Amino acid sequence: MKRIIKSRVMLTALAAMIALLCGVTDPAWCAGNVRIGHFPNITHLQPIIGQSLGTFDKRMAVPIDWKTFNAGPAEMEALIAGQLDIAYVGPNPAVNAFLRSKGKALRIIAGAAGGGAALVVPKDSRIASALDFKGKRVASPELGNTQDVALRYWLKSSGLTPGRDVQVIPIKNPDILMLFQQKKLDGAWVPEPWVSRLLLDGGGKIQLDERQLWPGGKFPTTVVVVRSAFYDRNRELVKRFLEAHLEVTEWIEKHPADARKRFNEQLTRLVTKPMPAGLLTEAFGRVTVTYDPLAAQLLISAGRAKDLGYLPRNADLSGGIKGMIDVSLLNEILKKKSLPLVGEK
Repeated sequence: MKRIIKSRVMLTALAAMIALLCGVTDPAWCAGNVRIGHFPNITHLQPIIGQSLGTFDKRMAVPIDWKTFNAGPAEMEALIAGQLDIAYVGPNPAVNAFLRSKGKALRIIAGAAGGGAALVVPKDSRIASALDFKGKRVASPELGNTQDVALRYWLKSSGLTPGRDVQVIPIKNPDILMLFQQKKLDGAWVPEPWVSRLLLDGGGKIQLDERQLWPGGKFPTTVVVVRSAFYDRNRELVKRFLEAHLEVTEWIEKHPADARKRFNEQLTRLVTKPMPAGLLTEAFGRVTVTYDPLAAQLLISAGRAKDLGYLPRNADLSGGIKGMIDVSLLNEILKKKSLPLVGEK
């Protein structure tokens, strides 16, 4: 009996010690599986190519559960519900989730991609300007996602009211392609690789590359967010994730041909159909991989989302969004590698 009691005491003490270590020193094995979300898009190159290279597995040294999503709002719902720890997502869903949770849900810890989004119309379309979309049907990937905000803001700034003058239809990307092929859409504002798929498989043409709407052609398409509770308890593990993210970003920049090959192989596993080499090269040319969240441009995009009613009316964006962007760990890594630091708002 004494041995049983002694064993129970030792187990209790061990459990208490593990809990203490997880809360203080935060060893990687305390986290268990790390759940990382992303889209099967060219604007999410790092998680897709990183899986092929094995970089995240090597750097993080914990089991990773990769989860794919179609668009940002659903992904952020999963993160808020505790079903994701880290996610690659568009800036607008990230800001929305941050504000609606009163700053408690997440932190933006890095950038991932810029560019790679466009408005595509049928090749035989006679649309020449935004005003020609009056009475037309235009699709976006999901209500409130980054491309949806860009589309609606562009229409509104051109003098058209989405929903009244133009029918804006939030549809999943694969369904956008199907409806586009069936001539049931007059246009679609989508990210890569769906821009290229609409060009190749849908008989489309680019009406407007979103880079044309931004000074210097720079705007954030994908950022990296972490669930706040996970971040607070696993800072060292998050840092190792960022080391992997940066390593993959640099690898893609140095090996564009191999990056295209690896992306296409992984994309085939996710959506069953590879992209033709020519359009894959074209699509890559519209996307810029980066670790910079482009905070200033992100704030502009957030302001547009607020104007459209996607963010709380009382959201104060005038001085940035305090606490939303935390690039402290990223800058530690950049400083160690003698690379330029990134800012935050």
